[in-house]
Amino acid sequence: MIVLAFDTATSVATAALTRGDEVLGEQVSRPVSVLEDADAMLASAGLRPADLGGVAVGIGPGSFTGIRMALATARALSFALGIPVAGVSTLAALAAGAPGALPVIDAKRREVFTEVHGEPVVLAPADLRPAEGRLCVGDGAVRYRGVLERLGAEVPPDDDARHVPRARFHAQLARDFGPADSVEPLYLRVPDAAKAIA
Repeated sequence: MIVLAFDTATSVATAALTRGDEVLGEQVSRPVSVLEDADAMLASAGLRPADLGGVAVGIGPGSFTGIRMALATARALSFALGIPVAGVSTLAALAAGAPGALPVIDAKRREVFTEVHGEPVVLAPADLRPAEGRLCVGDGAVRYRGVLERLGAEVPPDDDARHVPRARFHAQLARDFGPADSVEPLYLRVPDAAKAIA
């Protein structure tokens, strides 16, 4: 099955076109460019949108706006093309690109999204308890490098590809393709806008 995968939950958007384990194309850009990237990858592979068999979309955690953008795009593609959608955790995709590493996404507000005992959480970087020498990857690991290294973690150089939740891993991890409206975002806290209203 040909799968279009994308994630816009972080400041860097990723998109990939896959057929089984084969990566037909992959782009790293800005969240607003995901559909342009998809179109370019389809054209480069000699395919049309009608050739897609499914969409794998990053469900977060991450930017509220970015997650909403990704889900709206996945739902629109599903509706227009009559194809199923699967949601994939951005943390899981980030970890898949660096086996054994702890995924750490910048949550803004001096917090990070990560996993504790396999469960997604939001917490202050200083509250992380990585094992001595544990590799930490993601834009949160880059932003809070000093804190994490003082805690005993290792963080690759800022430009290391493992810091990006590559869409190829979303495609590999995607399971349970189904109706687009059954894919739910992974929010770990209330959006800023909701707090302002309350």
